[in-house]
Amino acid sequence: MDLFSVEALLGVLTLTVMEIVLGIDNIIFIAIIANKLPKHQQPKARRIGLTLALVVRVAFLLGITTLIKFKDPLFTVFDIPLSGKDLILMGGGIFLVIKSLMEILEKLSTHEKEKVLNAKNAMSAIIMQIVLIDIVFSFDSILAAVALVKEVEIMIAAVVVSMIIMMLFSGPIADYINKRPSLQILALSFLVLIGVMLFTEAIHHPLEKEYIYSAVVFALLVELVNLKMEKNQKIKGE
Repeated sequence: MDLFSVEALLGVLTLTVMEIVLGIDNIIFIAIIANKLPKHQQPKARRIGLTLALVVRVAFLLGITTLIKFKDPLFTVFDIPLSGKDLILMGGGIFLVIKSLMEILEKLSTHEKEKVLNAKNAMSAIIMQIVLIDIVFSFDSILAAVALVKEVEIMIAAVVVSMIIMMLFSGPIADYINKRPSLQILALSFLVLIGVMLFTEAIHHPLEKEYIYSAVVFALLVELVNLKMEKNQKIKGE
């Protein structure tokens, strides 16, 4: 297929937008988890994280036939047929909920924890967590992409373009979130919801995504209004 035809370009554009929307939660997770590293290492962690996400998604696309077979049931638990996809989503959902809640509790703790400065150990642990969550998010987004187009070339092109865009904006997004504690809590709460949503999808009782995302957008708008008010009050007080 000609990648420069109107049909192909529209397909790439559509999938790119979808990949960016579905990748927001991935960027948020990477931004928060990378914040545990020293300031000068955070951009490197974000770049490695998003590069790994790109590699995982392209690998999934190249093995799309095998990937689709992951939707076939493997066994049944409490009358719920579970496939390879379900197990990945379930494990990812549980990991995301536990990790996000631990981060929230750590931020609410009154005890100061010394930030880990051991570059090798800290970077390795964070990259491992990023890889695990990349697999979960990539799995879901690739299956969504398959439902839209059939040409693997278009899907790969869209994934590459979306990842380049996300790499460009991941720094400003991470800086904005990490400088505002209330936004960090909101972002972590959003990740808890995503984890719950992944788990319920795995057991075939999916939550309505529209309601969840609408609630998150509303909460974000309220938080942005609060931040604007705080800024205005500081200006008036000077």
